[in-house]
This record gives sequence, C-alpha cells and structure tokens, in this order.
Amino acid sequence: MDALSDVLMAMRTSSPTAARTSSRAPWGVRFCQTRAAGCHVVLAGTCWLVSDHGEPVALGVGDVLFTPHGDGYALVDQLGRPIVDYEPRPDDATRLDEMHIDGAGAVTELLCAYYLFDPARPHPLLADLPAVVHLPARAGQHPSLRSAVELLGSELLDPRPGTEAALPALIDMLLLYVLRAWLAEQPPDTAGWATALRDPAITTVLRQIHRSPEKPWTVEDLAAVAGLSRAAFAKRFSTIIGQPPLTYLTWWRMTTAARLLRESDASLRTVATRCGYGSEYAFGKAFKRAYDVAPGQYRTQRPT
Repeated sequence: MDALSDVLMAMRTSSPTAARTSSRAPWGVRFCQTRAAGCHVVLAGTCWLVSDHGEPVALGVGDVLFTPHGDGYALVDQLGRPIVDYEPRPDDATRLDEMHIDGAGAVTELLCAYYLFDPARPHPLLADLPAVVHLPARAGQHPSLRSAVELLGSELLDPRPGTEAALPALIDMLLLYVLRAWLAEQPPDTAGWATALRDPAITTVLRQIHRSPEKPWTVEDLAAVAGLSRAAFAKRFSTIIGQPPLTYLTWWRMTTAARLLRESDASLRTVATRCGYGSEYAFGKAFKRAYDVAPGQYRTQRPT
C-alpha cells in the first residue's frame, strides 16, 4: 500500500457515516465541536459557512467543505439567520439523514460525511491541514472527486442491494479524493506531508516503514532506502515530516499496535513482534508511554 492509504487506515477508528440532507430557507445549523471530521458537498442550492476561522464563505453547487479537526462551525442559507445547534446525544434517535428543515424558501441539499479519528494519536498529516478546507467547484478540476460525490450521493438517494457494503468504501473514497485535491493545490515549496508525498525518496522510505515496522531500522538503513547519505537523509526527512526518522518509526509502530489491538484478537506477543519489539515487556512500556494505558487495558476499552 502507498503512504496515503496507510495514513487513512491508521487515522480512522470506526466506520464512517454519510447522509443527504435537505433544508428549505430560512435555516441555520451549528455543528458543535466534536471528535469527528466533517465533509459537506453542496448538491443543490447555496449556503454559507460561518466559523471562527475566517470570514464567512459562500458555498455553491459542487463546492466541497472539509473540517478535519472537529472544530465547531455553522451552515446557514443566508448570513444573519438564527442558528440551531445540531448536537444529538449518543442515545438520541435523531440521525443526520433525518435532518430535514422545512421552510417556504429555496432548497439546499447537502451530502454530509463524518469520520472519527483517533484523538490520542492524530496523524501529522492532519496537523498540516487548515481548520477548514474549501474546494470550490471549478470546471474540469478534480474529476475523481466529482465522481466519488456522484457515486456516494446516488447510493444514499436510492439504496439498493449491496448499498450497506458499498457506503463505507465510497465514504473513504470521498475522504481520499478530498485529501488528494488539497495536497495537489499546495505550492511545491510547502513543508509537511504535501511535500512528503511528492518526494520520491521520502515516499519510498515511508512505504518501507509502513510495510515493515517490525524491522530493526536504523537511520543508515533508511538513508540507503532513500538513496541518500545519512546526514542528508536525516535532515531532509526531519525538515519535511517534522520529526526525525526514528521518532516517526516509533510513532508508526505505536499507531499500528493500537489498530491491531482495536481491530484484531492477536495476542500481545504477536502485536509486539509485528511492531518491532522483542518482548511484551518492552512493547508494554513503549505503548503505555504513548497512550498512558497498558496494551491490555487499551484493548479492553476498545475505543470507537
């Protein structure tokens, strides 16, 4: 798998959800701060994004909005409308796909998706993203993203046999294409993961770390994979990724361990071995240092 695919698998902690909503003016809805990253696509009509991260943004048909950090924000049909909080309790029967607001004015239809990311170990890619990613609809731009929106919207509008199996993959595909579109729009000299995924040497190293976290990698080994001297590689990796190679390797091992503990019944010894630790004791110490709980307790909690 490539580095971006690995990142998406590592970040998400449960199945994503999506729905179509329909609102007739006048309306205004505030999505309160949460653990979930949100994605909205305007399918019909217009609306405004109102947040604490800049001036209001007008949204039209085809515009994509992604809020990766779970910050609160509001969507309104016109500026100045009264805003109602959308913050259902865990035991509330209200679902996103039941959020239809009746009024006498124009209709706005939205495709909405939500992703739960691990709050304890956010991936550095998320840190690179702004509070609000706005991808305006432009003719000929991001055709794959447009196709993903069309496929997902169609399944939600007209569920058919197999829809429940298709939806998680389509929602993940939507997130992938949103991130690809944002990364593609970053200037060539941008630091962080936008550069990392365009740098063949760094991408090759990330792929090897992700593919084989159990290997006893050294900086010299990784430099050889990159085809660079040790000093040149260490400086380049740290500058682009934001942390030294072995620090990232440890981060990825712990992230992989957490995913295995959440999603499999592999023994602690097996998890330790697959993450590059020769003993359960050494693995347990490293894991507790990263997550503040022992591996067994983390598994029992099964965070979702």
